[in-house]
Amino acid sequence: MHRSAPATPEKAHAPAPRIRLARVLACAAVPVMLVAVGCSSGSGGGAKKSDSPSSSASAGGGKQASSSPSLAPAKFTKLPDACPSISAKSIDKYVPKAKTKAGEVGKTSDPQSQASCTWNGLEDKGVDGSNYRWLDIDFKRYDSTPGLGSGDSLAQKQFDRAVSGAKSTGDAKNVKTSPVSGLGDQATAITFDLKKDDANFRYGVVVVRTANAVIAVDYNGTGYEGADAPAAGDVQDGATAVAKEAVAAVATANNK
Repeated sequence: MHRSAPATPEKAHAPAPRIRLARVLACAAVPVMLVAVGCSSGSGGGAKKSDSPSSSASAGGGKQASSSPSLAPAKFTKLPDACPSISAKSIDKYVPKAKTKAGEVGKTSDPQSQASCTWNGLEDKGVDGSNYRWLDIDFKRYDSTPGLGSGDSLAQKQFDRAVSGAKSTGDAKNVKTSPVSGLGDQATAITFDLKKDDANFRYGVVVVRTANAVIAVDYNGTGYEGADAPAAGDVQDGATAVAKEAVAAVATANNK
């Protein structure tokens, strides 16, 4: 699901903002962390990973843990709708001038096992340049499955894969990893820089496990025409804030 970075807008005699926006958003920034764990959504999307929650469930007959006394039942039995899980206020804050404020829903064959949504936008600030932002959120849920393990243990494996994938992003510079306290059962933040088509992108990735669900948030951006890329602290804070909303949305969906 690799997507190439947006083309750099022309420096002189720049076209009208709407034209520049169309050109830049035609090739959005790559949510590389989700490449590593095999997930995709948004422009230029690819296929979902074969090792998906739904495929794990089918391997064990798709039965809940209640059929096996040796496995504890999974805490969460469904996922929220991915796009509405993040508030419009947060989208306004973290993806100004979002191309589609409601988000672009990722394709899935089993929305109760995996769901995703993507937002991207270019904020034209005139002589101060333009700010491009990309936000991708991915949910995965695992059932307790005889022969495979509990929902929590399967989610733990996915959490480890996602963190490892983000940390090993190809050509990434200044990779930093830190735990995030008070978020789900465990959470890790990864920040790094990545250069694409002469633009310096800065990424903030937060991966969270809450019981048998895993949430991966990829928030990244760059600046054009004199604007700077966002600070590492800003993308990490943005990804963390979005992840908190997503964790709350999972709990709410299962309390209905």
